[in-house]
Amino acid sequence: MTVEFRTQELGQDVLDRTRKVIAVHINYPSRAAQRGRTPAQPSYFLKPSSSLALGSAEVPGMVERPAGCELLGYEGEIALVIGKAARRVGLEDAWSHVEWVTASNDLGVYDLRYADKGSNVRSKGGDGFTPVGPALIPADAVDPAALRIRTWHNGDLVQDDTTEDLLFPFAQLVADLSQLLTLEEGDIILTGTPAGASVAKPGDVVEIEVTGGDFSTGRLTTKVTEGTTPFADFGALPKTDDTQREEAYGSREAAGLAPASAGLSPELKAKLESVATATLSSQLRKRGLNNVSIDGLQATRPDRKVVGLARTLRYVPNREDLFKTHGGGFNAQKRAIDSVNEGEILVMEARGEKGTGTVGDILALRAQVRGAAAIITDGGVRDYSAVADLEMPTYFANPHPAVLGRRHIPWDTDITIACGGATVQPGDIIVADSDGILVIPPAIAEELVDDCIAQEKEEVFIFQMVQEGNSVDGLYPMNAQWQARYAEWLAKQGPEGAQGD
Repeated sequence: MTVEFRTQELGQDVLDRTRKVIAVHINYPSRAAQRGRTPAQPSYFLKPSSSLALGSAEVPGMVERPAGCELLGYEGEIALVIGKAARRVGLEDAWSHVEWVTASNDLGVYDLRYADKGSNVRSKGGDGFTPVGPALIPADAVDPAALRIRTWHNGDLVQDDTTEDLLFPFAQLVADLSQLLTLEEGDIILTGTPAGASVAKPGDVVEIEVTGGDFSTGRLTTKVTEGTTPFADFGALPKTDDTQREEAYGSREAAGLAPASAGLSPELKAKLESVATATLSSQLRKRGLNNVSIDGLQATRPDRKVVGLARTLRYVPNREDLFKTHGGGFNAQKRAIDSVNEGEILVMEARGEKGTGTVGDILALRAQVRGAAAIITDGGVRDYSAVADLEMPTYFANPHPAVLGRRHIPWDTDITIACGGATVQPGDIIVADSDGILVIPPAIAEELVDDCIAQEKEEVFIFQMVQEGNSVDGLYPMNAQWQARYAEWLAKQGPEGAQGD
């Protein structure tokens, strides 16, 4: 059967029967990685059917960026059109309730997100904010896990992804939604956008195409115009900030913003790398922080100095019924591994349980590929030889051949955890060397490391004095006499002369 015979142009008659439009927040791993958060379950929001619009390469649709708004975001998405009412359907039957697949653009103004408080009513519900089309692909003629979506912005390809590894397959979305509400004939489900979504300005053209096998929707084409009617002052007015700009463009760099201070600037990182954990521990103790060491672990690369920001993962004791719901698929362990960023350290709470592995060679390799500085777990590690061969250090309690599910359920990520007797929060600074692993509160890191550098200079002087035959009495720690001699010695040193090893 030919493509022309099976493909149907999307017309106003299809839109007229749409009673609701349901959109998924995050569904593509590429988008989850970009956002730095991976949901355990799908979540949704509603768009009014009045936001629907048509558009094709021959007759582009028009969308207005409201007057006073800066950030009209576009998101290429695959839209599912329900052909048969669905209520409490199972996974095995869900796809049969989808009649058509088409392209969509989940447009929205980030300038109004603050007022919506998560509902997206105004920010994504404006007239024309959901273009769909131009052609409908028959759902029963394509594999829902083998569709491709592409988006062009002013002719440049900016999104290109497939449905092969979605966080939540399309059948799951239909079945999940049908548990509580009836999906009616004509209802549309927007299934999430991959990485690459950004901002369109007046005069820009956004094109989106969905393909599957020999089928294509053609290019859904939308041109952006500038609104001229200002908002009245009896409702929330548009406003934005750098956080919304970063969200809209996908990154601070794409938004033209200076890099954010993540609590570990290159200068601070270099300082922390220059001092020993023994010195850091001493200065932490002076500040009343005695319980900030992760204890009892060994390292695959004990010769390495590691400094990075903590990301966290928590395991709970295995319970068979809960493992069925939380242990499989793209679970918390895999989400944590797949969202760790360059220079970050993934810290795992395994309750000191040594009777099974908490990470193996494949996931450790994935963390290394993503640029992780290290993995720290107070549990076991599987595939020890392969993990030990990686450049990225892993800190662990002991090797163990058993799989995760023997003792653990991967439960949640980026929360406060306990590891090796220490409390670790996301964003804490982790410093590790051959002496051990320390957790440093970011708020005191600058002052702490400056005092450490000063302490190590003193210790270089003391070491030299002892080497010359002086007694440690009065010298370590230094009394007033030795402090005076140290000041004279320090004044004679060049920039490099008073540095320790």
